[in-house]
Amino acid sequence: MGDESDQAPTTTGTSVEEPLDLVRLSLDERVCVKMRNERELRGRLHAFDQHLNMVLGEVEETITTIEIDEETFEQIYRPTKRQIPMLFVRGDGVILISPLAKQS
Repeated sequence: MGDESDQAPTTTGTSVEEPLDLVRLSLDERVCVKMRNERELRGRLHAFDQHLNMVLGEVEETITTIEIDEETFEQIYRPTKRQIPMLFVRGDGVILISPLAKQS
């Protein structure tokens, strides 16, 4: 009952004590989000929850389609990009989140 494991973990400053703390440190920063089905999102992280549902702003979405050349049977990767001002991302499609290097 008085066990410390019953208490919610806390974060102070820039310390990371659980995985979502690393995502919290990326709030209002640009991140890269890899999604299922060869999708990649790059944008500013405005909000997230424990399910990794996210709100991203100033998003560039890249969808990579793979085609097979009928003569050589080689795989041809074709990226398609589009700009989205604001986007809600459902967390069950997220594979990874990575902070982008800050531009100087």
